[in-house]
Amino acid sequence: MASMARDLLAQDSVDTTLERITASATELVDGCDAAAILVLHGKKVETLAPTDQVAIASDRLQEKLAEGPCFDAARSKHGERVFRIHDLTAEQHRWPAYAPQVHQLGVGSMMGFLLFTDDEDLGALNLYSHTPRAFTQDSETAGLLLASHAAVAFSAARTQAQMESALATRHVIGEAMGILMGRNQLTEDQAFDVLRRYSQETNSKLRDVARRICENGSLP
Repeated sequence: MASMARDLLAQDSVDTTLERITASATELVDGCDAAAILVLHGKKVETLAPTDQVAIASDRLQEKLAEGPCFDAARSKHGERVFRIHDLTAEQHRWPAYAPQVHQLGVGSMMGFLLFTDDEDLGALNLYSHTPRAFTQDSETAGLLLASHAAVAFSAARTQAQMESALATRHVIGEAMGILMGRNQLTEDQAFDVLRRYSQETNSKLRDVARRICENGSLP
């Protein structure tokens, strides 16, 4: 687990960090046959880094039915941050539509953990087994430790990606301003104002306008 934690922080992108998280779940948590991270956007479900198609199918099913344990965990603010379902055939009272249908997909038991830091909720790490009662208390403990490390690594990777994107945007805007200043004898403030006005008039993002200027040498 310590080696996994170091490995997560060593990944060079958000995508590779998430892929390592779900792969680690199948490697380190007893009973886990598949894993994925579910993120909710309103009522829309996004499945990240699935290790098996069954995880994607489960998430699509929960989105369609608007019910299910992963769905509940990902949108939980003050409730349970961990769930463990011993046997899907015995859960039809809680999720009467979802439970029998996901069982038909070959899922016997499930376990999930809300990914969160002190500042934000990031989604839910969901684990699947083809076998009923596959997850034990030791499995839950291992999953909880993994989820704790995963949340920190996920948040750090996302922050790094946002910083890199901001720096790249700043660079391309600066380059575009330099082109406008040189071609049109503008000051720095005037060049930025040209960019801003064109962005508003065309309903385009500032960085996209700047990128087109860098590619074409002038405003389109």
